[in-house]
Amino acid sequence: MIDTPEKQAIISGIGISRIGRRTGIPGLDLTIESSRAAIADAGLSPADIDGVSTMGETPISEAAAALGIAAMYRGGGFDTGGLLSPVMSAFLAVAQGRARHVLVYRTVQMIGGAYLPRQDADPDSPGESAEQAAVTRAMADMEPLLAAHAFSAVNWLAMHCRRHMFLYGTTREQLGALAVNSRRNAGLNPLAVYRDPISLDDYLAARTVSTPLGLLDCDVPVDGSIAVVVSHADHAPDCPNRPIRVEAIGGSTGPGGWVHRPDYPKMAASDAAAEMWSRTDLKPADLDIAQLYDGFTFLTFAWLEALGVCADGESGRFVEGGGRIALEGELPVNTYGGQLSAGRMHGYWVLHEACVQLRGDGGARQVRRQPEVAVVSNGGGPIAGCMLLTR
Repeated sequence: MIDTPEKQAIISGIGISRIGRRTGIPGLDLTIESSRAAIADAGLSPADIDGVSTMGETPISEAAAALGIAAMYRGGGFDTGGLLSPVMSAFLAVAQGRARHVLVYRTVQMIGGAYLPRQDADPDSPGESAEQAAVTRAMADMEPLLAAHAFSAVNWLAMHCRRHMFLYGTTREQLGALAVNSRRNAGLNPLAVYRDPISLDDYLAARTVSTPLGLLDCDVPVDGSIAVVVSHADHAPDCPNRPIRVEAIGGSTGPGGWVHRPDYPKMAASDAAAEMWSRTDLKPADLDIAQLYDGFTFLTFAWLEALGVCADGESGRFVEGGGRIALEGELPVNTYGGQLSAGRMHGYWVLHEACVQLRGDGGARQVRRQPEVAVVSNGGGPIAGCMLLTR
């Protein structure tokens, strides 16, 4: 067995706040909701938490004070792999003995707020300058993109998608199969913001946002918060609920930016996935469920190929018709509805859902063939991260 530090960590608790659009609920209140739920789910009290990590709108100092946590370890930022970096860093902090129980949360709001880099960061982690330098290098092609009036990630991913279509014959109908499946799953999730069914015709008729991507190719901004507690693996016997084991992680701030990779339209997802698979004896064929980042439909296609679920250019045919990725299919994908229908939680709802499914707590949307191995991914373009979790 390949021995890596992350194998010494478990996810001992999970929590989720109210989720909605334009709720007006302060971010701190949402953070407290999800964090208290996660801490209780782990069988712990705030006094047991000795680390806090985040990437987002509620600073650690405010959250820790409101929750009554005295945190020795404070982390966050892009130092490990994309938006899930705070979770991956918590795995390593626990393995290295810098903390025993780390609360990790991500809080988002539709109106106001932005990414806050490394607030109250752990002084032993890479500093602000190193992190920002890595992100700056990864995003080095932003100036020419903006000069060409490509102002948004939807423009940049639309270019990737068009190139994929040209090279491999990927179709909008195949992209639509993912959107329709996600909405079907969201209909079984009481927290999802969009639950009414959609058809392929609805998908194809939706207004264009950036050719070939339309409105139903894009994720849904929401207000909400998700938290997890990362603990040392020796806490597992004391967990009141089934702990989730960490098998492997991978992250990348890949070279080439958005458009200058020599293997374009591939992205940093390929590098992150390669690192993750190098840290485990498991293989893509061992995956039971996949909770994959879907800021746009094409990103999920890119992750299916990067992870080796299917070969380069084969993601469209893999998803076509929706049968393979359905709850009863060979690889259920985004079982909670994904960011396309449930809501954009920046890769944290995929993590939460992976834990729910591995525990067997999915209710109406639970995969009946009890999953044992889950993959979680986040990110697109030059910044990406992924992890393998096991029951």
